Amino acid sequence: MTGLVVCVVVLAAASAFGVLHRRRSGRVRVRGRDDGKRLGAAELGTELGERATLLQFSSAFCAPCRATRRVLDEVAGMVPGVTHVEIDAEDHLDLVRRLDILKTPTVLVLDADGTIVRRATGQPRKADVIAALGEAV
Repeated sequence: MTGLVVCVVVLAAASAFGVLHRRRSGRVRVRGRDDGKRLGAAELGTELGERATLLQFSSAFCAPCRATRRVLDEVAGMVPGVTHVEIDAEDHLDLVRRLDILKTPTVLVLDADGTIVRRATGQPRKADVIAALGEAV
């Protein structure tokens, strides 16, 4: 009987964690530790967008990274002055550590000056990215 109770408790805890993780993944939000952090063209290896830059950290074997790339490319094509930049996290470990990138894909929304205004960990939805761009401009 004790084994059954333990099994039920473990299943309930795992289910609660799964639901919480799924709700938070891909959500574009403000993070206090990003306050005032700026990135320049030299760090990104390309020019910033006129209005905003969607900076994506990816890795080679990340399936959600490919879907995220498609979403961000589509948004950058729809919104004038927005650029999508993809960085391989493995090749830029110093930048990954400095920006506290813990998993891929991670998307940072930068304003025209390169200041981080929003962050999404996981695959963001197109509508959320477009809404975040409204705040970056």
